[in-house]
Amino acid sequence: MDILHLVDRLEELFNNSRAIPLTHNVIVDEDKFLDIIDQMRISVPEEVKKAQEVYSKKDRYMAQAQEEANRTLQLARDKANDLIDKEALVSDAKRRADQILEHAAAEAESIKAGADQYAQESLQNLEHAMEQLLTQVRNGVHLLEEQHPPVEDPASRQ
Repeated sequence: MDILHLVDRLEELFNNSRAIPLTHNVIVDEDKFLDIIDQMRISVPEEVKKAQEVYSKKDRYMAQAQEEANRTLQLARDKANDLIDKEALVSDAKRRADQILEHAAAEAESIKAGADQYAQESLQNLEHAMEQLLTQVRNGVHLLEEQHPPVEDPASRQ
């Protein structure tokens, strides 16, 4: 039985008791009073046992909660470390990609400059070769003109 219920019954017994005139004393039914006291004696150990059970469960729940909190905290730390590691990998990969792009751009610029220089040299060589060829052609024409002067066309005289 609940201890608070027994206290309520004891109070009800007191309130229903007869007062002794000119005193603060009351006449209480002894059998009912002792019966409630006996029930309280029986009930108190049960209430204490229940309280001890609740207290031991509280400790067990607290230990479980602490263990769960520690496990959650460790998982969060592991996740944070993984993210940091991944971020470092991404950062390293980005830095390496930037280096590769810079190297490729420099190499492309070098190849372009080389191609431009090759084209310029080739065109200059071609120009020189054409000048030599033109000189040879002029010399040949001049030689032919000296050896065979141009003949006037009779049809052009009229």
